[in-house]
Amino acid sequence: MAVKLSARMSALAALVTPGVRLADVGTDHGYIPVFLCQTGKIPSAIAMDVNGGPLQRAEAHVAEFGLGDRIKTRLSDGLEKLEPGEADCVLIAGMGGALIQRILSEGEAVLGSVEELILQPQSEVPQTRRFLREHGYRIVDEDMVEEDGKFYFLMKAHRMEADASEQQSLEDEFGPILLKKKHPVLLRWIRREIRILQMIRRKLLGAMYKTEDGQVMFFWPGEEGSAKQERLSERLEETEKRLRLTEEALKLLE
Repeated sequence: MAVKLSARMSALAALVTPGVRLADVGTDHGYIPVFLCQTGKIPSAIAMDVNGGPLQRAEAHVAEFGLGDRIKTRLSDGLEKLEPGEADCVLIAGMGGALIQRILSEGEAVLGSVEELILQPQSEVPQTRRFLREHGYRIVDEDMVEEDGKFYFLMKAHRMEADASEQQSLEDEFGPILLKKKHPVLLRWIRREIRILQMIRRKLLGAMYKTEDGQVMFFWPGEEGSAKQERLSERLEETEKRLRLTEEALKLLE
């Protein structure tokens, strides 16, 4: 009986190219390597985690399904214990985007022999896309999953220079393949983002007032002083900028 994956993990497993040797960084329970080896999609995997507890759980699952000859486990901070040439694909999921970028930067030496990255950043998603583009990777596939009220962005990147795009800011922000697919989950997420941004904008505009000399000021509970006024003004500007960008993306999807 095959191990059962959540919707998010199923989508990650689906992005992995058949036949690759996988390194799963932050493997936790080791579900994805077990599933991929069990179903014959990949020949072998290295399940890695920085914490001993999750690694022990992964080892238990590997043993439970009799895959000890195909899945190795390693205590490793990021890619530290991965040797060059041991893996064709690196999967990093369920971490903040800044941490994923750090792991990739620190593992640059070993990534020279890796053909494919499967990433699912929990935050800093546009920054992660930008990082890939600026470090010689092109996003070749993407997916998006809504699970238990949360939205997850998944991306697959290969080592090749990204093509210049006239819509680079939109693609970095919302995903070049997700936009191209007109992904229905992205559409739901964008509509929700627009509602949230419009609400923030209304609250900020509602707090504005003009002084006798025409200067725009904010009346905001606990926000006093010129520095705080400046922060609120910057927040309004950033909100309106992001709202315009998100509405532009919505036009491409509808």
